[in-house]
Amino acid sequence: MGAKLLYIEDDKEIGHFVSEHLDAKGYEVKWLKSGEGATELFHDCDLAILDVMLPGLDGFTIGQRLKAIAPSTPILMLSARASIDDKLQGLQFADDYLTKPFHPDELTARIEVLLRRNGAYAVEARTVKHLNVYEHDNRIVNGDSGEEINLSGKQFHIFMYLLGRMGRVMTKEQIYEAVWGEPYMDGDKTLMVHIRYLREKIEKDPANPQIVETVRGIGYRVRS
Repeated sequence: MGAKLLYIEDDKEIGHFVSEHLDAKGYEVKWLKSGEGATELFHDCDLAILDVMLPGLDGFTIGQRLKAIAPSTPILMLSARASIDDKLQGLQFADDYLTKPFHPDELTARIEVLLRRNGAYAVEARTVKHLNVYEHDNRIVNGDSGEEINLSGKQFHIFMYLLGRMGRVMTKEQIYEAVWGEPYMDGDKTLMVHIRYLREKIEKDPANPQIVETVRGIGYRVRS
C-alpha cells in the first residue's frame, strides 16, 4: 500500500471523486467530512489534504492545529477560495495550495512532490510476478530485462486500480467507472480492448495471462 493520506472534504461528490482517484493511484486515503477526529488520524499519516470551507472549524484553523502537532508532515490546501489573501493565509502553515477546479493528475503530481521533498514516504518497487511497480513514479519495469514498460494513462490506471485490490474480482462496471469517471454502458467493449493492450505489454504470454486474470461473466483481477 502507498503513502497514507488524510483527506478532509465535506462535499460528498468531490470527496468521493478525489478519494477514488487517489485510491486508484495506490494511496491509502482516510476521508473525513469535517475536522472531527483529524488530530488522531494525523499522527499516522504521511500528508494531509484540507478543504478550507468545512462545517465547524475551517480548514485554516484545522491546518494550523495539525501543523503544530507534526510540523514536518506536509499539508496541501484544496479550495475554491482563490484570492491572493486566502492563498497567503493558507501558505503561512501549509506546504502547497491548489484551487478548485483542478485536474486530478495535477493533484497527484503535487502530492508526489511534497512526499519526495519531505522524505516521508520512500518510493519502493512493488513486485508482481516479473514486474517491478513504482507506484508513485508511475513506472513499471520488467524485472527480467530491466526495461521500462510504457503504458498509456488508461492502461496504467486500470492496472493500478486492480493492483490496489489484489486478489479481489472487480466487475467491468466498477473498473470502467473508476477509470473513466462515467457510467458503464452494457456491451461497451472499451475496457476489454484496453485490457487486451495492457496484457500485450505486461504479460509474458498475453494469450495465457498470469497477472491480469479474466473471471468469466464477472470481470477482472490481479492475481495475488
